[in-house]
Amino acid sequence: MENIFNKLTTIDAQDGKSISVMGDTYRIIISGKETNGEYAVIDMLVPSFGGPGPHAHADIQEAFYILDGEIEFTTEERKYIAKKGSFVNIPKGGLIHQFKNLKKNLAHMLCIVTPAGMEEMFEEIGVPVEANTFLPPPEMNPELMQKFGAIAEKYGQKLFPPDYLMK
Repeated sequence: MENIFNKLTTIDAQDGKSISVMGDTYRIIISGKETNGEYAVIDMLVPSFGGPGPHAHADIQEAFYILDGEIEFTTEERKYIAKKGSFVNIPKGGLIHQFKNLKKNLAHMLCIVTPAGMEEMFEEIGVPVEANTFLPPPEMNPELMQKFGAIAEKYGQKLFPPDYLMK
């Protein structure tokens, strides 16, 4: 039997599914379906004041490489301004974190998750869009928060109130 995961994989710049997730646009470069669940790579475009609220995932390692712009990463321990060329690693273990683009220009970063699966959550929460298309974030209400929380839990994540990391 041929092992489809033991072959060279190439992805062109225009390939991959683009999804609007809470106002950000994520392009799934490679998903767990192509990596036997080992990892996924997601190209993230984060507009001004975009980024997810506080969340944690105990069994997923998440790494970010900033391609352009600046992103503020916040944990319970500290804040870090990641600029072009910076690398941020969120280790397994459930570290509560969030990231935000606090500048007026678009931020661009690569996200690598191991194991894969987070990209499937983005597909379920988000809305398919054309590449480089931005939708406004949905109007949050208790019902939508509950729905997103249930989807997040299905994928091993926990969501926290928006002000959880404010000190």
